[in-house]
Amino acid sequence: MSSCYPCHVQIFSPPYSDSKKLIYHLKGCQGLGNKGSSPFTSVVSAAKVCGAAAESPSVKRLHLLVADKDFSFKAGQWVDFFIPGVSVVGGFSICSSPRLLKQERMIELAVKYANHPPAVWIHNQCTLDSEVAVRVGGEFFFDPQPADASRNLVLIAGGVGINPLLSILRHAADLHRDRANKGSGYEVGTIKLFYSAKNTSELLFKQNILDLVNEFPEKIACSLHVTKQTTQISAELQPYITEGRITEKEIRDHISKETLFYICGPPPMTDFFSKQLENSHVPKEHICFEKWW
Repeated sequence: MSSCYPCHVQIFSPPYSDSKKLIYHLKGCQGLGNKGSSPFTSVVSAAKVCGAAAESPSVKRLHLLVADKDFSFKAGQWVDFFIPGVSVVGGFSICSSPRLLKQERMIELAVKYANHPPAVWIHNQCTLDSEVAVRVGGEFFFDPQPADASRNLVLIAGGVGINPLLSILRHAADLHRDRANKGSGYEVGTIKLFYSAKNTSELLFKQNILDLVNEFPEKIACSLHVTKQTTQISAELQPYITEGRITEKEIRDHISKETLFYICGPPPMTDFFSKQLENSHVPKEHICFEKWW
């Protein structure tokens, strides 16, 4: 199964115990980057934990209040996550929409437990008012401009790979609300989410997803898959649940010239679906994927 780290993350910094010293060091390193990752040119901002809760038995959800007003991100991107006193840097996809940051200066993360220092810290040591630093990165995003052609979206998620796709889904919902209210702006096409996890308790944000499906029944649909379910599925979830993996045919049925595909999950899953889409003659520029380990 996937973990919660984009596979670019292999970054180290001195284990500063004070967040202000850490940010000072990071700003001095701006413009430096690892081979194969984007140069570090985005804003480094202090952030404070203002909410934490269990999203599933293995995943902890964090709300971070971001201090720097110049900090911004595109739906689908991740943050480098710097913890004072921890030399290894985490990499976690943002699962909230850019609108939440704009309105409340807040971002949301969902981190799966793993034997990796940032994840261990988040699950075992992080508390309300803990201070960290964050910096945006990544080329996996959905950021249409008002005059862009309308596109349908197919989002394919495995496990905690739902995080960047939920950000995209939430952003698309915000764009649709804007157009409904103002009569202008980007026109969102239809959106289909395919999301697979071990069981329903590990289907993250399922209520948030169903709320969007119910709010926009003509725009948003979802197919939730469970591969190792051992308990009875609730009546509320039953209409949306399929037992077994996401199939090639389900995805192939949604291929069109107007459709963009976003895939995030374990490497075997992303490799399989990206290759199948290419074999079905979907243009490479219409296939976006993020591999996790």
